[in-house]
Amino acid sequence: MGFFEKLFGKDNSEEQQPNIRFGRYSDSYKTEQQYDAWDKALEKFDDKDYLGAYREFFVYLRDDREDNVHWTETQGALNFEIFQGSKKITGMVNHAKIRVEAKIVSAEDLNIAILNQLITRNYDLEYSRFALTEDNCIAIVFDSFLLDGSPYKFYYALRELAINADKQDDLLLDEFKGLQSIAGDHLKPLSMAEKESKYNFIQTKIKEVFDLMDDSRYQGSQFSGGITYLLLDLTYRLDFLIKPEGFMMETLERINRQYFANDKRKIEEKNAMIRSELEALIARPKTDFFKEMYQVPATFGITKPISPARIYGIIEGELANMDWYRDNRHEAIALSIPGYIVGNCLFNYAVPKVMLDYFQLYYQIMEPQYFSKLGFTINYRNAKGLFEERKIKRRIKQIAQENKTTYKRVDPDIHTLQFGTLPEFAKSYFILLKNLDLST
Repeated sequence: MGFFEKLFGKDNSEEQQPNIRFGRYSDSYKTEQQYDAWDKALEKFDDKDYLGAYREFFVYLRDDREDNVHWTETQGALNFEIFQGSKKITGMVNHAKIRVEAKIVSAEDLNIAILNQLITRNYDLEYSRFALTEDNCIAIVFDSFLLDGSPYKFYYALRELAINADKQDDLLLDEFKGLQSIAGDHLKPLSMAEKESKYNFIQTKIKEVFDLMDDSRYQGSQFSGGITYLLLDLTYRLDFLIKPEGFMMETLERINRQYFANDKRKIEEKNAMIRSELEALIARPKTDFFKEMYQVPATFGITKPISPARIYGIIEGELANMDWYRDNRHEAIALSIPGYIVGNCLFNYAVPKVMLDYFQLYYQIMEPQYFSKLGFTINYRNAKGLFEERKIKRRIKQIAQENKTTYKRVDPDIHTLQFGTLPEFAKSYFILLKNLDLST
């Protein structure tokens, strides 16, 4: 047994961690082979080897973990499929042109309101357009002559088309009752045990926050900011840990949009808005939740990369707000502030891989029962809720080691961690993260 094992204990995390995905997909974590393929695509396109350019382009797009891009070549044309959430995008590239199509919903009975809505939404699209197919489906279409279809243009056109196709089906179905969904054969339903665990977590966490909001201690306006932290932490936590689709995903995104909208509403009004949205969410039948619990591949992320310096700034700007709540024994609100930091970063940005790992570890430490019910057998807190200090320190060091290729100077100072109380640990953990050297 080596020194590392003697110090922190034997590692068996790989065989014990179930293959459950969390959070939003990001296409920021590409391999060197993918970046090489992108360079080759540009070179081949400049040399007028168009099919060769697009072969390399699809290598660049393909994520083997997602199995998200497939293509075949027949009679001088590339036929391809790309998956984005619940939608399958199909297309063809030959020596002259490109055409891509994603069917969104079936529309047996179209009315003027639907057509007007589609025309209006076309103005928001830069490369693609809504269209009607011969089999009465509403689709998003992109086409171009090959000479104008450089890999750069094709990437942004595909991204626009794929993201809108994935989002618009739920929005159109919710707004117009005469439309029908188009089932995708690539959707993989979750196990019943995972669905039950996620459903129970949704119900429990929302009701916990509602109970705090109804507590007589928190009725004054001086706590409106603390209530906001609780509600946004909850919103982002559900988004990452449940990885919702459909109605729930749109609800959480709408909460984020409306809260940060510059509409001059008071904090108390916005808190009431969030509560109303969450009340409507948990009032849904259990079967409706289960219908939207499935695993789908993705090709394009909807969040933009964020630099380590920006993350450090978010941590520094928010973390000090814990102190008053912690010192006055409002532990739940104190903990919602580091929870908000994690959730805000994961919901709105594609964080560096090393930070993604550390943020997920934080959730695992803070939600031990949920992870245990999902089948995770590495517990970072024991049955009494006390910290498993050696396991936490070991995992922190492991994450640094796993990311050494990219971040050669990352060396977390685990000796600064404090394990007295949950708020003390949370603050020390984020100070540790803020002090990481993530220079490349």
